[in-house]
Amino acid sequence: MTQLLNDSAVDQALGDVREWRREDDSIVRMAELPSFPAAIEVVDRVAELAEAADHHPDIDIRWRTLTFRLSTHFLGGLTERDFALAKQIDEVLAAADQV
Repeated sequence: MTQLLNDSAVDQALGDVREWRREDDSIVRMAELPSFPAAIEVVDRVAELAEAADHHPDIDIRWRTLTFRLSTHFLGGLTERDFALAKQIDEVLAAADQV
């Protein structure tokens, strides 16, 4: 069963996803891509990962700037699922930088 992380565990997990910051009961990361099509490609890839994990981030698209917000909504806070998907999103963004 998924369970909420306490503040100490959240702080520790944030050390593994340095581009993310905590905002209330969520973690958030912004990323700027070189173009709108590149941003949409990232969103498409993240959508595939999220669907496979059955854990879906909120994604805000503003031209070529993406904002990802993760929280385990049904529990009202942060869990390991959020940090696992954050790491996968980081990998997608790192790969997009290589293109």
